Amino acid sequence: MRKAQDFPKHAAALQTGTVKFFNETKGFGFIKSDSSGDDIFVHVSALIDQIHENDKVRFSIEHGRKGLNAVNIKLL
Repeated sequence: MRKAQDFPKHAAALQTGTVKFFNETKGFGFIKSDSSGDDIFVHVSALIDQIHENDKVRFSIEHGRKGLNAVNIKLL
């Protein structure tokens, strides 16, 4: 499993993945990255499109306070 320090401070390259879990009520979930297999945290504030479990998405990665965060999340 890759650690936060393995990614550039602002990973500009777009990633793809699958929504593993997303709780609309609590406003957060996780995306499994296609490239690394890691679970990346996602917050509702980072969504461009509404997402649901098993949706294929495209996103960028940023460093958050507790690790990696998916941002600018769009459906494929």
